[in-house]
Amino acid sequence: MTQVLIAEDNIISARIMEKNIKDWGFCAVLTKDGKEAWTRLRQNPKDIQIIILDWMMPRVSGIEICRRLRRFQDKTGHYFYIIMVTARDERRDMIEGLLAGADDYITKPLDLLELKARLMIGRRIIMLQTKLMELASRDSLTQLLNHKSILEHIEEELDRSTREGHPLGLVLLDIDFFKKINDTHGHTVGDQVLVEISSRLKNSIRKYERAGRYGGDELLVVVTNCDWDKVKKVSERLKRVVCSRKIMTDAGSIKVNLSLGGISSVSRPHAGVKILLRACDRALYRAKEKGRNCCVVVP
Repeated sequence: MTQVLIAEDNIISARIMEKNIKDWGFCAVLTKDGKEAWTRLRQNPKDIQIIILDWMMPRVSGIEICRRLRRFQDKTGHYFYIIMVTARDERRDMIEGLLAGADDYITKPLDLLELKARLMIGRRIIMLQTKLMELASRDSLTQLLNHKSILEHIEEELDRSTREGHPLGLVLLDIDFFKKINDTHGHTVGDQVLVEISSRLKNSIRKYERAGRYGGDELLVVVTNCDWDKVKKVSERLKRVVCSRKIMTDAGSIKVNLSLGGISSVSRPHAGVKILLRACDRALYRAKEKGRNCCVVVP
């Protein structure tokens, strides 16, 4: 359900908007002024899709929030559809609001049917934006998260794990002798193997896990709230699901094996993304040293 944040210091107007917005099938989040709205948006920005901002508010004005959000958006990559509400209806005021980053503009006194129509427009644009961002975040071959997106996801989950005190787990997977498959059967068959492994991986991960293509034939799985024991269980489950049956290709059925390296941030509570990834890569290297076709989890 599309969430709409309302920043309005007039409690009567705010309650009227809140009630109608809920009746129209949206989820309404009410804040009493610009400062409260800014705090709420910084805490969980991706929960909110549309924002209704009153221009004139105490402590922080709506237009200042609008400017801040556009700068904030550049860092988070999350798009907000912003509707500016004001009694100022002169052309230069409308232009100032739009230049500050507002997507739409509605004047007081509010016409509720007009507000509903503008919210519907905002929802359609947000849905389109979400689809475009989803396409941009995917690897074109495997349809897993691409390299950039999986790293961004690790960054987000690492921040969350630090706040909540829960460890983060990473599992790096490498297809054993993948170069030999390419050299023997050609890159088209190699791509078929990689696509099928990615599909099996995607179908086996759970709602708190994310998978991405780290590079080449290396795939990366991120698991929240995951200590060493859980990393080991996840690694073994992924290996079992992917390698349990042969892969059908243009060159016939091919048996594949995986080497997996896993780590948990439980022993590295202050480590950044690069340090965790290096540790995960070392774990994968140890799996290969052991003869491949195995899982290694390092403390």
